Amino acid sequence: MKLVTFSAGSSRRVGVVDAEAGVLRDVSELLPAGAGLLEVIEQWAELGPVLRERASGLPARPVEGVELLAPIPVPRRNIFCVGKNYRDHVLEFGRSGYDQPDRSEDLPEYPVVFSKATTSVTGPYGDIDPHHGVTAELDYEAELGVIIGRGGRGISREQAFEHVWGYTMIDDFTARDLQRTHKQWLLGKSLDTHCPMGPYAVSADEITDVTALMVESRVNGEPRQSAPVKDLIFDIPELIATLSAGITLLPGDLIATGTPAGVGIGFDPPRFMVSGDVVEVSITGLGTQRNRIA
Repeated sequence: MKLVTFSAGSSRRVGVVDAEAGVLRDVSELLPAGAGLLEVIEQWAELGPVLRERASGLPARPVEGVELLAPIPVPRRNIFCVGKNYRDHVLEFGRSGYDQPDRSEDLPEYPVVFSKATTSVTGPYGDIDPHHGVTAELDYEAELGVIIGRGGRGISREQAFEHVWGYTMIDDFTARDLQRTHKQWLLGKSLDTHCPMGPYAVSADEITDVTALMVESRVNGEPRQSAPVKDLIFDIPELIATLSAGITLLPGDLIATGTPAGVGIGFDPPRFMVSGDVVEVSITGLGTQRNRIA
């Protein structure tokens, strides 16, 4: 099932999308009063069957023309992110010198985990604030986002997918100069609007083989990134096991799994984004997001 959060005047509504037909059905009346997608995920055992049985009987409207927001516009806490999780990206990142002065191209022994602030989240088609005066080195990172369903701590690799509700797309937009200057990643990753998400939150039952999904990006129509999820250095079960070893994961938590090679700093010289540029991120079965640099 493809779920969305969309704007209806001053309120946010939850919809079910039929992507092939290009229509959306407002299912908010089937949910508890005031429930958003976060609550739907949290109560999926009860609400999922209701949506499956009754959503198709509700009026349909064209998706085109509806303002889609991030599926989870305000996550309950920072997004867990994984750096250097595709082999070729490790190499291009190491050569760039943005990580270490010795330009190390060594593969990480363990997952490199950081976070993005919740206030960085924006919609799949909204403008990205360039934050002139704060950064001059804007970069894109197409990523598969994992949405946790059933929470828990000490989750094993073998049980990991039992805790996955579904998937979405994330552009881990980055201010590279802040990342380099501050010797850590939080500031460079967390500027407002620097986490386009969506358009859809897709339940795991729709994805028969997550490792076969292709993660891709384009800038101004030019192909930049393309790699299958199976190329992850640390796969989804490993990431969930690592994060949950001492941290309780909660329903609706988001894990951005890492980006393939082809980001702006991978070019010589780097190809940073400027106002007017458009970045598109696509993942098999999860749709396409399109964001313009304001």
